[in-house]
Amino acid sequence: MVHSVSLKYSPTSLFLGYNGARFLAGSSSTLLCTQRGTETYKHPILRTSHNAPLCSLQGISRKHENVSCLSVSPQLNVQNKFPRDIVVRSELTAAGSAGNGYSLPELKVESKVRGACFYVVTAFAAVFLFVLMMVGHPLVLLFDRYQRKFHHFIAKVWASLTVAPFFKIEFEGLENLPPPDSPAVYVSNHQSFLDIYTLLTLGRSFKFISKTGIFLFPIIGWAMFFLGVIPLKRMDSRSQLDCLKRCMDLIKKGASVFFFPEGTRSKDGKLGTFKKGAFSVAAKTNVPVVPITLIGTGQIMPAGKEGIVNVGSVKVVIHKPIDGKDPDLLCKEARKTIASVLTQS
Repeated sequence: MVHSVSLKYSPTSLFLGYNGARFLAGSSSTLLCTQRGTETYKHPILRTSHNAPLCSLQGISRKHENVSCLSVSPQLNVQNKFPRDIVVRSELTAAGSAGNGYSLPELKVESKVRGACFYVVTAFAAVFLFVLMMVGHPLVLLFDRYQRKFHHFIAKVWASLTVAPFFKIEFEGLENLPPPDSPAVYVSNHQSFLDIYTLLTLGRSFKFISKTGIFLFPIIGWAMFFLGVIPLKRMDSRSQLDCLKRCMDLIKKGASVFFFPEGTRSKDGKLGTFKKGAFSVAAKTNVPVVPITLIGTGQIMPAGKEGIVNVGSVKVVIHKPIDGKDPDLLCKEARKTIASVLTQS
């Protein structure tokens, strides 16, 4: 028996008049209910989009029954011989061009490939440059135990070689940097794993503070040891106190130190609360605080997604040094200075 069905497309529902079969296309989910005798069967189907200009439907029947064909447009009439069981599949038609639906997956694949290449480049560069660092380390300990300029020069070359194929770095306010032999406390916002690479390209001999576990990594951890990076055990008050004491000792001997006052990377790009440790060190040693704003690293390699490298650029803004003996005032002023540029980006 041939049935003639007239359908009007609605973003909320479509009704098929055969044995009580009903197809619902909601905004968040769709479900097909078919009825055989007194029993009702539910079939999950693909979601539809209210933004799609068309919704095309394809009828699928069992092999032992006649093949049915169903097409739907916003206003249409359908003549067909319906089988007893009907499964309706909704196919999403994008509002734009055909390629728009694949732009995000393609971007993810490209970013993952770039991420893999990034680590290959940094690994090869680290292996060869680490040999130079290892050979020169005895002389560094004899003549430049605290600043270790030779090691920091190698670190600058390593970081520059690594980032050059993937993104460009723009510097602003280089004239605000203190003289290379003048100790200072540098502070910056923290958005990404790439922050370290970016800051190393400045070529300044400041000592970073890092988790103790990273020192166990081959090559990278050993290079950090040669550079004089200061280890820190998180959530360990005694380790934190020893870290601050070591920072003050290094400053008194002519070296500079670098802090991320937020303590961790920001996942949304917003500036977090500053801890006062860095500013206490600056106040007690009577050295200036140099605020630095990093822009763009979080978009290229977001926190928690270290396996990808997106396309983008980075900007480094060096602000004028801040002097003072009150840690609280230094903290507020430094955070205000960094935030003033970060909110404009």
